[in-house]
Amino acid sequence: MTATPDTTADQMADALRTALAPTELEVLDESWQHAGHAGANGSGFGTHFRVRIASPRFAGLNRVARHRLVYDALQNFIDAGAHAIAIETRD
Repeated sequence: MTATPDTTADQMADALRTALAPTELEVLDESWQHAGHAGANGSGFGTHFRVRIASPRFAGLNRVARHRLVYDALQNFIDAGAHAIAIETRD
């Protein structure tokens, strides 16, 4: 498989689907907006992302707890170089 700019976003979406069974999910690679900024590594793989997610797993949780669940699901990507993840959640 050849990597494309969307590869990482698609893989992140798969990880979120597995971990959180979302009813709505959008993962956007916004790395192009950060070319030349800290964290942009120029590798062609995403470093800056926006995640919009709704999941029944978020019911009764505050924003920090919801974000922790998202970060936990994406830890492998963070360890591999995802520099920034903007998160919007709903239950």
